[in-house]
Amino acid sequence: MSKPCPLKKVDNYRWKIEKSGTMNVEGLIFASEKMVPSICSDNAHQQVANVASLPGILEKSFAMPDIHWGYGFPIGGVAAFDINKGVISPGGVGYDINCGVRLLRTNLLKKDIEKDIKKLIAGLFTNIPSGVGATGKLNLSAREVKSVLEKGAKWAVENGYGEKDDLLHIEENGCFTDANYSNVSERAIDRGREQLGTLGAGNHFLEIQEVIEIYDEEHARKRGLFLGQITVMIHTGSRGLGYQVCDDYIRVMLNAARKYGINLPDKQLACAPVLSDEGKKYFSAMASAANYAWANRQIITHWIRETFMKTLSQSPRDLGLELVYDIAHNIAKFEEHSGKSICIHRKGATRSFPDIPVIIPGTMGTASYILVGTEQALKETFGSTCHGAGRVMSRTQALKTVQSNELIKELENKGITVQVKKLKTLAEEAPDAYKDVNLVVDVCHNAGISKKVAKMKPIGVIKG
Repeated sequence: MSKPCPLKKVDNYRWKIEKSGTMNVEGLIFASEKMVPSICSDNAHQQVANVASLPGILEKSFAMPDIHWGYGFPIGGVAAFDINKGVISPGGVGYDINCGVRLLRTNLLKKDIEKDIKKLIAGLFTNIPSGVGATGKLNLSAREVKSVLEKGAKWAVENGYGEKDDLLHIEENGCFTDANYSNVSERAIDRGREQLGTLGAGNHFLEIQEVIEIYDEEHARKRGLFLGQITVMIHTGSRGLGYQVCDDYIRVMLNAARKYGINLPDKQLACAPVLSDEGKKYFSAMASAANYAWANRQIITHWIRETFMKTLSQSPRDLGLELVYDIAHNIAKFEEHSGKSICIHRKGATRSFPDIPVIIPGTMGTASYILVGTEQALKETFGSTCHGAGRVMSRTQALKTVQSNELIKELENKGITVQVKKLKTLAEEAPDAYKDVNLVVDVCHNAGISKKVAKMKPIGVIKG
């Protein structure tokens, strides 16, 4: 017999887990009533409670409406820690460090590219390597990888991949200054040598989209967005390098937890005090991997611009392929909130600061959104909101229930051109394997932790 769901309704968009057992604070999950059964059946609420048991956690253990089971922390989890009393945990960031999203705007309308969409998608697929373990067109020396880890997106711009102005539209300007590559293993650096400028696989994608709704004219205009416009979205992270950093430090943190006498409700929450030697080393290594991810998305942006110019025979000025914003959704950061310095983990969650864009990718064949952060988010969630749709079906389940060939036909019938490295990936990432992104965004909008600006639908998709 299954346990009763412990979520207690606060209002239409908030559900709390009351403090009990070893929990130091309450849990708070943002969700609609319709979402609660799947959250409870997934048992992700238990991970919210587990995170609430960690030392030095502040206010609440949060989860966004795209919550689902993850490694240690739930995907969609947010937790802020006191710098002096709290901890830092690789499980609170995840394996794909600085997995994030970048949105490019254009001067183009759908009619401007309709006859060339298949050529555009084919060109992008050729120009931007994708797939599991994919290697790119760059083959860096270990020394060059270390420079990427130090400089982030700035390294890419200095080496001819994009413009200086791009850096103004990236979270942290595309570089964590606390990065220290000496705390990154040689194995991780080696994995990063051939993967810069690659998309990867899984839920990562590159998408050509059309803006189909504007909710906030002022913010849309400020970001150069308009109805009917073509945009391009990139969703990828730090590839094998980031995975290796996480893997290396989980072992370090298991030893650290024992060393500092931290009782873990789940070994996957392995952690160390924020200001401990282990904590500082992990943060600097994580920051290095985050820089790699920002450089990765910057290089992909350059190749997108090249492909559009070549395929459409238009100048950069005519195309207007400018960066709207680039934001991370798997990261730990030091931030100031209400005059207090904190260490915040956002895992499958996005920063939501007033007047700053928030980019929410959909799933293959479904809408994506650009939102804007709010004061309410600053007050309630340490400036955090959702990051995407959130899985409701495992990849194994999806493979059993979805036929890739049928899905391609279905997407083509919707006017979506798809190019994929492996058909298996299509089934694993089918829209039915995810929550309805519209409902996820509506919860965040109605709860006031981010506000809708524009909605985009895909017309062309590249998957690994």
